[in-house]
Amino acid sequence: MTAPVYENTDVFAYGLDAKDPLRPLRDEFLFPPAASGAPAIYLAGNSLGLQPRKARKYVQMEMEDWERLGVEGHVHGRHPWLPYHELLTEQVARVVGAQPVEVVVMNTLSVNLHLMMVSFYRPTRERFKILIEGGAFPSDQYAVASQARFHGYDPKEAIVRLTPREGEDTLRPEDILEAIERHGKEVALVMLGSVNYLTGQAFDLREITRVAHAQGCKVGFDLAHGAGNLKLSLHDDGPDFAVWCSYKYLNGGPGSLGGVFVHERHAHSPELPRFEGWWGHNKATRFEMGPTFDPLPGAEGWQLSNPPIFQLAALRSSLELFDKATMAALRAKSDQLTGYLEFLLDRLPAGYVTITTPRDLKQRGAQLSLRFKGEPKRLLQRLAAAGIICDFREPDIIRAAPAPLYNTYLDVFRFVKALEAHALE
Repeated sequence: MTAPVYENTDVFAYGLDAKDPLRPLRDEFLFPPAASGAPAIYLAGNSLGLQPRKARKYVQMEMEDWERLGVEGHVHGRHPWLPYHELLTEQVARVVGAQPVEVVVMNTLSVNLHLMMVSFYRPTRERFKILIEGGAFPSDQYAVASQARFHGYDPKEAIVRLTPREGEDTLRPEDILEAIERHGKEVALVMLGSVNYLTGQAFDLREITRVAHAQGCKVGFDLAHGAGNLKLSLHDDGPDFAVWCSYKYLNGGPGSLGGVFVHERHAHSPELPRFEGWWGHNKATRFEMGPTFDPLPGAEGWQLSNPPIFQLAALRSSLELFDKATMAALRAKSDQLTGYLEFLLDRLPAGYVTITTPRDLKQRGAQLSLRFKGEPKRLLQRLAAAGIICDFREPDIIRAAPAPLYNTYLDVFRFVKALEAHALE
């Protein structure tokens, strides 16, 4: 594939925006204001996505039904609350490349990760280890360590951590596969992110799953930075489970609900150990309030409680936009948008910034992780004062993530121009 030809001018950026078929979707979001009153340049959608304009309307609709109907809103609301989560099922299935029976929106990410490990981390004397990234998000590290301890194992012995080679920032794909093959007979669960939160490195979920399953391991993925960012194909890739949050690229709002994928081959396995709750019970007999749990088929069978309707409503407003855009189109724009950011960063003074995210498009999403000469926290404050919002992660990384749903090529151009002004001082 021929590499795009970019130009370092605002005229070129304007031209790309004018030709962008997804450009109208930007108007569906609310932007924090800069000091000037203009919309901020928001490059932090990998931390918290922007508010869709319809979120307020959808939440208000449910507030009104609560006011108007009380408990009867469960069955007589404009969107009855009892089956409300089902409004999002097919939408979220399209985002993560799954069958509807394989997904459900529920709980939050770490809660869902623990629920999945109850079912899919079943250690034995011979096979008790969990393989993760050494640089995985802390909550994932805490979760796997606590699960190992819960089953009576010392995390120092039970956790296999993948680390980059000396002097490198990211994992080599071949090293991941080699580690799975080397430790595979002792590994009960391979549990990786789809995109690393710090480096922005994306992993080959299909190949990891293939190699891990060949070794007899169960496979799960944390899609916190993948859902709504990468073009996922969970059903075809075949992991046993995946979990994600919805407040980053999926724009569900702060602390919004997470999601779960359980592969279809487990859809009719009531014998799988799980923590049970009444919302995962057979819908036809749920309100008979019987003493014996009868799990729903598929991911819904892992539900514990009836979900918060206002959070579902806010998330629904965003998922409608994903349906309008399609993940294929978003991914295509994201590759070009992040590629343009990379092109512009490479033209800053030598030694000023290092891109630690892989340059291979197959190994990254929207995020570029940047290491700057000087004090990154002070630079971040300066950018914020100029109406440019990124974020910082220890020890020295500024993350910039142009989200294709609402960021423009001109956003990227103006961001790098602000960096250039700082570099030349």
